[in-house]
Amino acid sequence: MNARTTLEWQAADAAHFLHPFTDFQSLARKGSRIITKADNIYLTDSDGNRILDAMSGLWCVNVGYGQEALVEAAARQMRELPFYNAFFQTATPPAIELAELLSEVTPPQFKHVFFSGSGSEGNDTVVRMVRRYWDLMGQPGRSVIISRVNAYHGSTMAGASLGGMSGMHAQGGLPIPGIVHIQQPYWYEHGRSMSRDEFGIVAAGWLEDRILEIGAEKVAAFIGEPIQGAGGVIIPPATYWPEIQRICDKYGILLVSDEVICGFGRTGQWFGCETLGYRPDLMTFAKGVTSGYVPLGGVMVGDRIAKVLIEHGGEFNHGYTYSGHPVACAVALANIRLIQETRLVEHVRDDVGPYLAEQYAKLREHPLVGDAETCGLMAVLLLVKDKSTGAMFPSELDMGMVCRGHCFREGLIMRAVGDRMIIAPPLVITRAQIDEMMSLIRRCLDLTLADAHTHGWLA
Repeated sequence: MNARTTLEWQAADAAHFLHPFTDFQSLARKGSRIITKADNIYLTDSDGNRILDAMSGLWCVNVGYGQEALVEAAARQMRELPFYNAFFQTATPPAIELAELLSEVTPPQFKHVFFSGSGSEGNDTVVRMVRRYWDLMGQPGRSVIISRVNAYHGSTMAGASLGGMSGMHAQGGLPIPGIVHIQQPYWYEHGRSMSRDEFGIVAAGWLEDRILEIGAEKVAAFIGEPIQGAGGVIIPPATYWPEIQRICDKYGILLVSDEVICGFGRTGQWFGCETLGYRPDLMTFAKGVTSGYVPLGGVMVGDRIAKVLIEHGGEFNHGYTYSGHPVACAVALANIRLIQETRLVEHVRDDVGPYLAEQYAKLREHPLVGDAETCGLMAVLLLVKDKSTGAMFPSELDMGMVCRGHCFREGLIMRAVGDRMIIAPPLVITRAQIDEMMSLIRRCLDLTLADAHTHGWLA
């Protein structure tokens, strides 16, 4: 299978494979990087280059690459029962066991789960379930869902509508009706005239303003990522989420936590809502539930909603062919048990999370870094033109992509979101590997700084 040369792989790729979030014409000219192997936190490409994956694939390979327990779980389940559906009043043992285990590791209000194939599908499910809940409660007028600018909740029609990314909304007539947005809690952009804690209260207040503008009797739910991931690792002030919780409670609005990125240990707790101090009614998950080894997603359904859905009766007309796929559920069971057995959440909370925070704080000394923050094993640094004023580089320079290009060449997977450089390494990373990663980050920053001087972008 891997006998082709890199050029042959690239030619076949350009001829047949349409990649997500990609300028197809540009990629065909450049050629894809072909990844052929992976182990622990490292990738290998078709030219034999070793790459440190500081993005966990796509925020998902929490337990690292090459975990035989997950491979064996998939193989064993494929031999026994490779597939059956959850329609027609039928269930499979792996789906039932995973539902039980998820009710143990999630916050105490969650005892029920609705499975999907991805986080995007999970957030589509949220829209359907929230509106079904209010219908059953005799308040069908409560249908508006509030989200945030620059949020990411998936790429399906409902998921992309919930997300607040203008580039996605510009394609496909989005958002769909009944979904509105408030500004994101990004202190560096919107609140530097006040303390972070003061800004957190102000930013949460934007939700109350929007509720009053719409009319509380029309608002069904508020959805947010604990920490905005694809939006650039926007870590809200500590005051933000507790105030959001207070506002939702005040108006009786459902609170939805999109844990697709933050779940399963990423923030140093099992779920981001636990780290940031709020109690959601619904919780979307995916990615880390199987560490990306096979696709699986879902929605944890809190008691408040589950009770109504069950006791009122009637069919919930929603579902997927792969809801509770037995192989995916078997892998998720192996993955969660591995996280428990190796105390991986505690490893993030007590060891590598604090160590990464210490090392990242030192990056603030670099001439290009205007801000650097971490939460667990999520981290961001902001590239700025002038540290003293916080002035940014002109957007047309695309400094984030300049830095990302150096990362690409130096064997580091680091993502650029505008001029925010972000990482989310596998949770199995060690302190020694963090040191290796930090050395690569500093080198790429230095190369980016040299470019800025060479091209006259800095005085």
